[in-house]
Amino acid sequence: MSMKPIDFDRRYGELHQVIGAYLGQPADDEPDRPSLALRAYLRHTWHTRPWALSVAEQQLRDYAHNPPGRLRRRLGEFYPVPDVGLPEASIQRWLLLLADHVKQSIEGGEAPRPSVLPETRWEWHARFPELGQFLGGWFSQDMADEFSDHAAAIRDYDGATDRSLVARLVGEIRELLALGLDEDEHALAVAELGMELDPPTQHSTGSWLASVADGLSGFRPEYA
Repeated sequence: MSMKPIDFDRRYGELHQVIGAYLGQPADDEPDRPSLALRAYLRHTWHTRPWALSVAEQQLRDYAHNPPGRLRRRLGEFYPVPDVGLPEASIQRWLLLLADHVKQSIEGGEAPRPSVLPETRWEWHARFPELGQFLGGWFSQDMADEFSDHAAAIRDYDGATDRSLVARLVGEIRELLALGLDEDEHALAVAELGMELDPPTQHSTGSWLASVADGLSGFRPEYA
């Protein structure tokens, strides 16, 4: 039987966040240089959940020192480390190296400076989670099979989604637009966040995002 969610989170929840940052990225950490994936995890976590860093360091170290045995594997009560491109014999040493980097960052107070653009796909989704849900869920290549146009997809999202999440989406779009990106960077952003279609022909990517935020905000100022 698989682990209960509360037990999984206690043992592996933050470990899972760290390892997730490596999906699609090389695990090329060195003793004197964390990888791009780990730097992205450290940057985002320092600025959003700094308390979680000590949990990550402990869970990485505990897993490396106590890898799952045959019984835990048979019961499904373990965290299956995804394939990160390393031989199995190197995983323990790699996890300990990650723990050392996290510990050094904590003890040295080395919070990575915020970057204008996220540097990995994981960081894009960690920073703009609801925008990723919206673009990946409503604007994949299958959109034409479900909706007549972009506006219909937006209406469906608006009608099916809790207002607090709609408000979060509007805020994330405003944050993205406030970064002062050019059109190529806007196109990169929506692609990383799961959009597989072009915006409507009358819009650039940036202007379409602005129109989405305006349409979903529900606020219409009255002018004298």
